Amino acid sequence: MPTILGQNQYGKSENRVVKITRDGATHHIKDLNVSVALSGDMDDVHYSGSNAHVLPTDTTKNTVYAFAKEYGIESAEQFGIHLARHFVTSQEPIHQARIRIEEYAWERIATSDANSRFIGADEVKHSFVRKGQETRVTEITYDGEQWQVISGLKDLVVMNSTNSEFWGYVKDKYTTLQEAYDRILATQVSGRWRFNWTDDDQRMPHWEKSYEQVRKHMLQAFAETYSLSLQQTLYQMGARIINNRSEIDEVRFSLPNKHHFLVDLEPFGLKNDNEVYFAADRPYGLIEATILRDGAEAHIPVDMTNL
Repeated sequence: MPTILGQNQYGKSENRVVKITRDGATHHIKDLNVSVALSGDMDDVHYSGSNAHVLPTDTTKNTVYAFAKEYGIESAEQFGIHLARHFVTSQEPIHQARIRIEEYAWERIATSDANSRFIGADEVKHSFVRKGQETRVTEITYDGEQWQVISGLKDLVVMNSTNSEFWGYVKDKYTTLQEAYDRILATQVSGRWRFNWTDDDQRMPHWEKSYEQVRKHMLQAFAETYSLSLQQTLYQMGARIINNRSEIDEVRFSLPNKHHFLVDLEPFGLKNDNEVYFAADRPYGLIEATILRDGAEAHIPVDMTNL
């Protein structure tokens, strides 16, 4: 045979599941996009078309919805762990399960209608609006013995309107960029962090609290760093997470520099004292790096687009 089968997996991608938890008149929403990928003893289905070892992808889809009912959705990480464990332990040919989840956040709609019977604490208890901030993501991989949990977020846009400089860089005959001693620093954060929880004998992290705290430390570092480069800010964001969250060993960021250039207003007889900017969406600088706990090894892929 002139060819052999290499790495392969199969599953059901982008299973949208919305779980409503009704606590009396107060409702809670978990809105997930779940993708399942399974691998193992799958040679025969590729070579001969035998489906004897194949769990239908439709079954994996049904499992996602059934588990939302049976187990609920405490967190994206916990839900992914339930799914991964089920697929690996219930089907002998399946040796590894990879669960990728995006979570879309919702917040309650505030109202001033004090006469509504649904109102409590200035918000409707069953009416929500999608948050226009980041999308939360997680990937859970399980091979029957070891776990790997990588969580993160994407599309979190942040800006410092001052306390950022950029100067002292290399210049050659093609350099036209002027040094900046007071500039806008803005970026759209894509970040991933790897937990050091790897087996069931370890104490499992509190996933929801961990996400909230990581996000808090990330934003505090961005706001509090007097930045001489976006690279410096990136490192401070990752270091703040590692130093404050013992459950995390690795952080990787991909930060596009959302450039803001001062507009030349002199042709109109106006002085632009760091007030009016042109926001350029492309091309953009792309700053990426991994920050590790001392002694830890890197596991998060350099290309996070498929994570």
